[in-house]
Amino acid sequence: MARERQGGWVYIMADRYRGTLYVGVTADLAARIHQHRSGTGSDFCARYGLARLVWAQRGDDMLSCIAHEKRLKHWRRQWKFDLIEGANPDWQDLFDQIV
Repeated sequence: MARERQGGWVYIMADRYRGTLYVGVTADLAARIHQHRSGTGSDFCARYGLARLVWAQRGDDMLSCIAHEKRLKHWRRQWKFDLIEGANPDWQDLFDQIV
């Protein structure tokens, strides 16, 4: 139960500007992005070459992060674009800025 009370991250990976998107959740953002970039994070990211962290949001606990991830996965594609571009209009890789 202690793990659920620890903070976490909801994040979006992309291959390019307005390209393929992956929405994920993790307790350790740096480790998870490293997994994605090395091809071991998810089959989807590996298959489509998603290595760019384009959006991330810190949450107070994992349960709320998981709930937010599930909501985002059901969003329309344009809504995800709007979310990303609100914080990162150029779709830059945010990994070095966040981690």
